[in-house]
Amino acid sequence: MAGLCSARLQGEAAAFTSALRTLVNNPQFSDVTFVVGREQQKVFAHRCVLACRCQAFRGMFSQGPVGSEDPPGSIPPQGPFILGNVQPEVFLAVIEFLYTNSVTLNSHILCVKFIKDTLSVEQVCEALQAAVTYGQADLQQHCLAFIEGCTAAVVRTQGFHELSDAVLVQVLRSDRLAVDELDLVQAVREWAHVSSAVLERPVPEVAALPVRELRLPLLAPSELATLESHNQRDLLIPVESIAAAWRAHALRKGSGVPSRLCRPRRGTRPRDHHRHLDPHAK
Repeated sequence: MAGLCSARLQGEAAAFTSALRTLVNNPQFSDVTFVVGREQQKVFAHRCVLACRCQAFRGMFSQGPVGSEDPPGSIPPQGPFILGNVQPEVFLAVIEFLYTNSVTLNSHILCVKFIKDTLSVEQVCEALQAAVTYGQADLQQHCLAFIEGCTAAVVRTQGFHELSDAVLVQVLRSDRLAVDELDLVQAVREWAHVSSAVLERPVPEVAALPVRELRLPLLAPSELATLESHNQRDLLIPVESIAAAWRAHALRKGSGVPSRLCRPRRGTRPRDHHRHLDPHAK
């Protein structure tokens, strides 16, 4: 008997998102109601969607009614839940994002506290981009700290690949990224190829600013040689930057290379030559 074969069917993401958007504040099949703001506006939602997308809602729905003998989470309350201090437009924006993973924000509906409380690996880059767009400095720092805590996972997300070059530069300037430099170079390469396709511009052009923040002298000679080989395919990194990294190895110090590019990050794997790059090393 011939071996079984299988194939993965991938539908259109846009159609899926559009279908879910029709459920936002739709009373049909809704099983939970919120009464929001001073206007006491009713908002209809679906517990299963909110619970799987947001830990705060999961906790809310897991609390059984007062005096109930049922185990927590067995019969989530129907509501209505009163949210008197929340603006309806803010809450609806949050609901739309949870259902569709996208929402059009403006300065009136950017709910900073809610975003902070519900950050996830998949969403943090989108939150950071929005924070920069709307000048929310505190939220920017909060998102960056989150990214620093789980960098290796964040750089694999779609949100990372969709960052603007200016925001990516801010991320790459951090000394506390929990990822090795070689992995970070690969993440930036993937980001550059995505941006190149979306913007219809050459890879070296879209990546001009971020690649300046890559700390190439931290790589071992064998890693630099491999990087140089890969670079011939897409010209992601300027030849001068690679040459400067080789020079740092040859001179056994970071001569001619900005000191920030010789400084290991929190997640940098140690290499033998690092002690020659760090002027403070014993």
